Amino acid sequence: MASGVFDILHPGHVFFLEEAKKLGDELVVVVARDSTARKLKHQPIMNEEIRAKMVAALKPVDIVVLGHEDDMFKTVEEIKPDIIALGYDQVFNENYIIGECLKRGLNIKVVRLQKFSDSDLNGTRKIIGKILSAYAFQKEIEYFEKKGDEK
Repeated sequence: MASGVFDILHPGHVFFLEEAKKLGDELVVVVARDSTARKLKHQPIMNEEIRAKMVAALKPVDIVVLGHEDDMFKTVEEIKPDIIALGYDQVFNENYIIGECLKRGLNIKVVRLQKFSDSDLNGTRKIIGKILSAYAFQKEIEYFEKKGDEK
């Protein structure tokens, strides 16, 4: 099992899901609800249904489910995975997850995966930043071109 917001799919997401798939026979991906994404990360750009469809289209993914809004461990109880794969930057504490699972009668291994570093576009915020920078640069060029035409 792997989980995330998966707002703007990028190479880091693909790497994360490919590595998670290697840990078992079937990969179930939990896509965070819009409300959960707002609480834990940011206002999603794409809604939860679109994000779930995008993730479902990826080759390593076998099943996609939307997470529960009130208790993330309800999804774990329903799916009963053998392994939970965490991304390198996910804020969850491995020991906390193991402890919560044990409280619910689940003996689940938690694996923190390594960072994908083959791209400078391995994060949603990095992609947004690059787009904004390119847009600002283009606006500067247009401004100076317009100033040149006025002379």
